[in-house]
Amino acid sequence: MTEVRPTAAASASLWERDEEVAAVARAVDTLCADRSSSGSLLVFRGEAGLGKTALLAETRRLAEARGCTVWSARGGETLRSVPFNVVRQLLQPALVSMMPEEAREYLGDWYDIAGPALGIAEPSERPADPQGVCDGLVAAVRRLARRDWPLVLLVDDAHWADQETLRWLAAFADRLDDLSVLVVVARRPGDVRGVNAELLEQIAAAGRPAGTLSALTPDAVAGLTRATLGAHADAPFCREVWAVTGGNPYETVELLAKVQDSELEPAEASAGELRALNRSARGGGLVARLEELGIDATRCAWAAAILGDGITVDLVAKLATMGLDDAARCADLLKAARILTAPDPASGRAGEGALEFVHPLIATAVYNSIPDALRRAWHGVAAQVVTDSGLGAAAASRHLLQVHPDDDQELVEQLREAAREHLAVGAPDAARRCLERALLEPPLPEVHARVLFELGCASLLTAPARTIGHLQTALAMPGLEGAERVDAVFRLSQALLHNDQLEEAVRTVEAEAARHPDGPARLRLQAVQYMWEGIHAGESATPGRSERLAGLARTCTGRDNSERALLILRGFDAMTRGESAEEVVELCDRALVNGRLAPGLGWTDTEWGVELLMMLGSSYAYADRLDRAESLFAEALRAYTVAGWSGGHLALANAFLGLAYRRQGRLRDAESILRESLRLAERVGRGLPLYWSATCGLVDTLLARGHIDEAWSVAEQYGFHPPYPSTIVLPDPQSVRGRLLLAVGRTKEGVDELQAAEKAAASRGHHNPVMVPWAVDLARALATEEPSRAAQLASEARRRAERFGTDTAIGEALRCAAALETGQRAVRLAGQAVAYLESSPCQYEHAAARVEYGIAARSVTELRRGLDLARACGADGLAARAQQELDTGHGLT
Repeated sequence: MTEVRPTAAASASLWERDEEVAAVARAVDTLCADRSSSGSLLVFRGEAGLGKTALLAETRRLAEARGCTVWSARGGETLRSVPFNVVRQLLQPALVSMMPEEAREYLGDWYDIAGPALGIAEPSERPADPQGVCDGLVAAVRRLARRDWPLVLLVDDAHWADQETLRWLAAFADRLDDLSVLVVVARRPGDVRGVNAELLEQIAAAGRPAGTLSALTPDAVAGLTRATLGAHADAPFCREVWAVTGGNPYETVELLAKVQDSELEPAEASAGELRALNRSARGGGLVARLEELGIDATRCAWAAAILGDGITVDLVAKLATMGLDDAARCADLLKAARILTAPDPASGRAGEGALEFVHPLIATAVYNSIPDALRRAWHGVAAQVVTDSGLGAAAASRHLLQVHPDDDQELVEQLREAAREHLAVGAPDAARRCLERALLEPPLPEVHARVLFELGCASLLTAPARTIGHLQTALAMPGLEGAERVDAVFRLSQALLHNDQLEEAVRTVEAEAARHPDGPARLRLQAVQYMWEGIHAGESATPGRSERLAGLARTCTGRDNSERALLILRGFDAMTRGESAEEVVELCDRALVNGRLAPGLGWTDTEWGVELLMMLGSSYAYADRLDRAESLFAEALRAYTVAGWSGGHLALANAFLGLAYRRQGRLRDAESILRESLRLAERVGRGLPLYWSATCGLVDTLLARGHIDEAWSVAEQYGFHPPYPSTIVLPDPQSVRGRLLLAVGRTKEGVDELQAAEKAAASRGHHNPVMVPWAVDLARALATEEPSRAAQLASEARRRAERFGTDTAIGEALRCAAALETGQRAVRLAGQAVAYLESSPCQYEHAAARVEYGIAARSVTELRRGLDLARACGADGLAARAQQELDTGHGLT
């Protein structure tokens, strides 16, 4: 019989792992070949005991032999609720070894964002944006990787990693193409559900298929048995070792160790005793073997299992309530029994008195053997030990989550504090778990509503449907009064908005406003009601809304933020209705303080939400005050970047800055920033209003550039088609979709879409011809088949443009009118359009008017001016049209 032997220097668990070791060696060679080589990810799957940890140890050995820096971490079954646990294990050793100034230098702007999550910096008082923290962690590793190249990251037991680490690892794995780092992940198949399972699959999809580890063959077990016990071990004995262990490497190694300890003869006559020996290494047999070591040793093992991580003799002694000498003696017994061991120094977790379980299977068996009541009680003691060590409520919270509910108000307060600490480092799910556990205690009646309110705020972005229930329950209970109650109603309305229940959000705020007398609280609620109504894209506007809003705004001087909010809302409403642009700007200006946002109304302030400021910037953008719009949206981009808010807020900031660029005619800049907005929006989730803003803005910009095929491709890829969202999207998606359909030659569908846009705008009272520009495109589309209808549309567009009063609106209406005429009338109207648009800040429209005037007047000078403008804007299609007219040259003067 041929025995399959491992490679030199490999451990017993590496038998029959030649292919996997070879894959690791190739990856290490590639990493070390060139600093500019792409990174790579290997994922090894295998059931418990099949040698995943041994394979990672071999990876470390191979990498360090090639001069690589190796950082490692592992998940823990009882540690999954600890946010950033695994990524902290990976990065903390490298960062803690630096001086604080050096760490700040390496992490740069990300220090204050990622530092708190890594435990190397104090968090701010404001909750951190989870996506921003994730991006900060990615940036941290990228920067450290340049310093420590070639860098290898090892993650063991990833199926037990915390959600925050898995989210980071998924993001990091997706960006390895331009970063020379090798990541090797080991995990069990299954064992995970929900979000963590999705993240693990996302991680696996980003890497190379490194294979699933299988059990050892009978030949390999025979070779391993003889290598351990001696060549005289006979074939029937070796075969029985394989049959008893199922070829599981860990169980095989443990069984052979028991054979050696018992001095059992490796012969067929002794094979019958192997099953009993194997039972003592797992499950109930392991527990029985532990009990044979005595009650003190058993209590030490239980204490270690409760701690789960960072186990030391000192902590075990405190938790098991025994002297340090006794705990040390018990630790030695547990080491001799192959239950505990000292950590591998290479792991970075070794220290004086440090301990860990020999294998996760042992840790699980010991933890599950602790009587339920005692286990819960000891978790409470462990929480106190952690707190007394000065590690804070968040560090103790994983133990507090396991304590039996017992009407303990101190525990409620500890959990509330832990939730605040989790939110401050960007772990809202961990905060949610703490607050949900606090409710089980339960809190005192006067505190209960506040806990529900805090829970609603913690889960607002991650679970809006659940948030709605929490906040509705809180508001139905006593305990929330005054400003706190108003805040809760606002949060509830936000949750309803995020859950696509905008009408319910409006009714909720309206009903609460009716409960309050005239004053600041009522005024704030009224403003919130008008804000949600203002972004609602329902079938029709609320009757009398604009009149009521105008009446309220007339009484506002801008003395506080509620009045400033009402001025902004009135300005936005006037803009959408196409009222005087001068009045729109005057209202918006009154909402500012010395030309800037008032304190409490900044982009990262949470009292009012981002929607209000987007309305302010949009009002300026469509009222031809593009410098102010750009300044506002650029400020949003800076504020969110500095604060680390790189989720939906940053996507919106990019989308609206892209809108400002598009309106200015900076089409290349608009396309670039809108693509970034769409990339960020994809991470947040499709179907949200911010996703529509990014997609619609990009399609609109590509059409302006003349990149029609690309615009259609983007629309198809990102689902830019009906049904449209329930909130207003800028630019108007129906108008843009109609223009897109006309551009690709689907004229009837385009006309139908624009007519649907006409009906929707009329029902909502949106008569601004620049914000909802369906009329000019529909008039051009109907010019041949229905000239009278086209003329009527053009005339109405001009009337509304003159009412609104901006150069852009009037110039665009005149462009449309000129397109429907011929001869000198067309030339005259085109010339008038140029005159208006020359004074407009919208340079693309100016360029288009120049080219059209040049064609109508057959003027070389105008065509050349139009060509230069089109090229400066990045309007490639318009430039090509002008160049073609110049090249043809028929009748030009």
